[in-house]
Amino acid sequence: MSDSWVNFLATFVAFLTYLLFCFTEILADSRQIIVPEETKCWDESCGVTYDPRTPLIRCEFVPSEYVECATPIDLTATNGNTTLEPHFGCTQYGKQRYGEVETTSVHCTVLPGIECYGNRTFVKDNVPCIKYSGHYFVTTLLFSVLLGFFGIDRFCLGYVGMGVGKVLTLGGFGVWWIVDIVLLCTGNLMPSDGSNWCPNY
Repeated sequence: MSDSWVNFLATFVAFLTYLLFCFTEILADSRQIIVPEETKCWDESCGVTYDPRTPLIRCEFVPSEYVECATPIDLTATNGNTTLEPHFGCTQYGKQRYGEVETTSVHCTVLPGIECYGNRTFVKDNVPCIKYSGHYFVTTLLFSVLLGFFGIDRFCLGYVGMGVGKVLTLGGFGVWWIVDIVLLCTGNLMPSDGSNWCPNY
């Protein structure tokens, strides 16, 4: 055999040896991966103390996409007749400005498979009292501008009586039509059920 073939075979064998070495290292590393148990306890009742230098965070600080929270209770529907803890439940909905929106507390639970320190069910404070019922501001504004003479905007928002009045007077001879556009733009005309505008994203 020529020297070039010997060099080629030696290089090829060295390359195969290197690949085999890398493969065995990967297998050895994969055997050392510890899959967390679902029933693993991460709180003081199990003797585990919290160390803020570890990647394990407290359950109340888990991002909201990994937490399932209860819907805020509507106290307007129960007329206040409820046996809830203080600061639980909403008495008003439909506000838009930050200072006007009421907040409440709800019970939240961390989703299964997410590790965190402490009780997996906790109370989350300052949850805004906001509910959505499928009303979009842009859609309603377009209805008001284009079909406001026929009261379509009032019908969509749930004001049936006013919608009929707007139809019969052809938008209050144009005055009511303009007033409703101004009311919508200034945030003074909201859905009749007290819900907020759905976000556009």
